[in-house]
Amino acid sequence: MVKGFIHSTESFGSADGPGVRFLIFVSGCDMRCRYCHNVDTWKQKNADPMTADELLDKAERFKSYWGPKGGITVSGGEPLRQIDFLLELFTRAKARGINTCIDTALQPFTREEPFFSKFQKLMEVTDLLLCDIKHIDPDRHRELTGQPNDNILDCLTYLSEIGKPIWIRHVLVPGWTDDDGYLHRTADFIRKLSNVEKIEVLPYHSLGEYKWEQLGIPYTLKGTKSPTQERVLQAEAILRGEAGSPGQGN
Repeated sequence: MVKGFIHSTESFGSADGPGVRFLIFVSGCDMRCRYCHNVDTWKQKNADPMTADELLDKAERFKSYWGPKGGITVSGGEPLRQIDFLLELFTRAKARGINTCIDTALQPFTREEPFFSKFQKLMEVTDLLLCDIKHIDPDRHRELTGQPNDNILDCLTYLSEIGKPIWIRHVLVPGWTDDDGYLHRTADFIRKLSNVEKIEVLPYHSLGEYKWEQLGIPYTLKGTKSPTQERVLQAEAILRGEAGSPGQGN
């Protein structure tokens, strides 16, 4: 039986998928996003190995609160980094009639084997994915996250091809992702997808900065302010195709 490396759980999540969700945060991530607020989930050490049934038994204690749309959401860290465990967890969850959702940056995706066959099977037991588009520009994406984005965009294309429902999330980081030109390029890409149910722009915040300090990791965005609500709404309008021609970001 496969065990997952679990960082923590949360009983009543209301912003990570439809309805009320039981949130499972896994440990381990190969991205090094400069604004990450879960930097303590990057490495698998200090994680608690748990089986799928142990987690589902814990989750079902709160099932009466989920409502008709609720269920479990696996976040992280990067859930797809533990695809064998995720496949077992979601297969057992569907057998219990539980709605399943993955909050992912898609970074581990590849069409090479053995990952791709496992991913195809995983999609059969996944109801929804919350997909982060960190940055549309490949060079800026690597500067921001330490990883390329070509396979991430390929995964989004594949999810559209199979009609798997997704929500798009984009963190608006002043000086990094808030340029109108980049936002319009992102919107152009999103328009090619046929499976997007929702687009969310999340404002950058520094609430996780203290974790970097505790772990002795330099925080390179120190002093960066959160974008205004007006700017967040402008960015959402662009990504949803509700804004005009490209211009210069604030």
